[in-house]
Amino acid sequence: VQVMESGGGSAQAGGSLKLSCVANEYTYRVCGLEWYRQAPGQARKLLSVDSMEARFSISHDDAKRTRILQINDLKTDDTAMYYCAAKCWESGHLKTYWGQGTQVTVSS
Repeated sequence: VQVMESGGGSAQAGGSLKLSCVANEYTYRVCGLEWYRQAPGQARKLLSVDSMEARFSISHDDAKRTRILQINDLKTDDTAMYYCAAKCWESGHLKTYWGQGTQVTVSS
């Protein structure tokens, strides 16, 4: 199981960033991919499609085995490490595999 995030960096408030989570073929076929973020001093939180702000969107590119997180109208509070998680059922148990994360830093 393998996932790798990219696309983070420094950005100005009001700008946009597109983060990508690329999985290997097995992972993309078998596991579910989710985005999390962890702000400094805070717990890691799921970015749920059901509850996240409208300026966040999640899409996928099957041809590239990629889960995409688009963040528009960036705010300084978006400064965090963004992680991709692969949730995989293995032998009847749900296991989570994490990427190394990609840092997003938003300045005003």
